[in-house]
Amino acid sequence: MRYNINKDVINKGVTTLIAGSVLSCLAVGIAQAASLQEIKDSGSIKIAVANEIPYGYMDMSGEAKGAGPDVIRHIMNEMGVDDIEWVTTNFSSLIPGLQANRFDIAAAEMAVLPDRCQQVIYSEPNSSYGEGLLVKEGNPKDLHAFSDFVEGDAKIAIMAGADQLDMLQALGVPQENMVTISSNADAISTVSTGRADAYAATSLTVSELAGKSDDVESAAEFVDPVIDGEEVRSWGAFAFNSDNTELRDAVNEALAKYKQTDDWSETLMGYGFSQADVDGSSHHTTEELCTADS
Repeated sequence: MRYNINKDVINKGVTTLIAGSVLSCLAVGIAQAASLQEIKDSGSIKIAVANEIPYGYMDMSGEAKGAGPDVIRHIMNEMGVDDIEWVTTNFSSLIPGLQANRFDIAAAEMAVLPDRCQQVIYSEPNSSYGEGLLVKEGNPKDLHAFSDFVEGDAKIAIMAGADQLDMLQALGVPQENMVTISSNADAISTVSTGRADAYAATSLTVSELAGKSDDVESAAEFVDPVIDGEEVRSWGAFAFNSDNTELRDAVNEALAKYKQTDDWSETLMGYGFSQADVDGSSHHTTEELCTADS
């Protein structure tokens, strides 16, 4: 059967479809972060983790755990927000997710870095932590520092979006000696199979991964990287969409009070943070960390 098709109707339909698509895109583009008042009124909030133990992760029962989730859960309770929807994403998707308002807070203990401060805003630091190396069992290449990869052909793996990339570049590690993986979950196989000779991550992450397999271990006598004459240490904080200053300020107020309690320090140390990590969290303000390169 043949049909007589009215081209004007088609053209109008196409025009309407395109216009609708454009409006939808614009609506997405101007989506606003939920305000503090909206969050309090609804009693609900979306908080993201990157499934990185012990910073922020989901356990086998689907419960959010880690230094970030435990502390932010306490803060939300203090603010009267009891309904938390936990979102799991790759570390490299945390900042884009905040920018797109897919969640309200990233509770991944993300290190506060000047370039990240141009993209999102941070609370005051909740933690501090040093670096480490995950190596093959027995450490056959005798690797003990990030600087061991500046010369030679040994390869070091890093997680996409992690700040270890900046450290390696500052030390002069060539790009061909770096291997990028999408998540910590890939680190053990990457090192044990020889795709990379080591994995660069924080000392807490390395220790956690080493405990999961006999094929890998933490590099003994690890030497912290020294960049511009200073030993590298990271400060982790909660991150927010840049428009969400009221929520950030409310979290800061509650965090400052909570950090004065034994409960806060016991929470962090329960996840393997040392006393030095706990004490060190207050050694720098977020403003200082965001302007460190200025």
